[in-house]
Amino acid sequence: MTPFGVRVRSLRDAKGVTLKQMATDLSISSAYLSALEHGKRGQPSPQLVRQICAYFGIIWDEAEDLERLADLSHPRVTVDTGGLSAKATELANRLSERIADLDEERIEALLAILDAVPPRKGVRRRSGVRRR
Repeated sequence: MTPFGVRVRSLRDAKGVTLKQMATDLSISSAYLSALEHGKRGQPSPQLVRQICAYFGIIWDEAEDLERLADLSHPRVTVDTGGLSAKATELANRLSERIADLDEERIEALLAILDAVPPRKGVRRRSGVRRR
């Protein structure tokens, strides 16, 4: 699953809405919505994220949080380490090799380390990757 998928499923559950009903209401296929929830499809479009926010009456900070989760929910991430140090390239490659072996506790620890590092000025974070 993706962070976005987990959140959408919890919103559906909290409102007692089935996946099929939500898909019908949003004029998308239930197969597509299921694939989004399970991380088998790429990121949802900004339009669909806005539709989901409207569907659940989500506004302001909560809507921004859902948009951020959508940005962080691409199931196949590419990391461009061109121009970075050899150690940064090693880190990216080793993480790609070992991520499936990490338990939730270690993943949380790594996320906490990343959260403690302020982004460079002029660098926008998207999909968990810093870009110029």
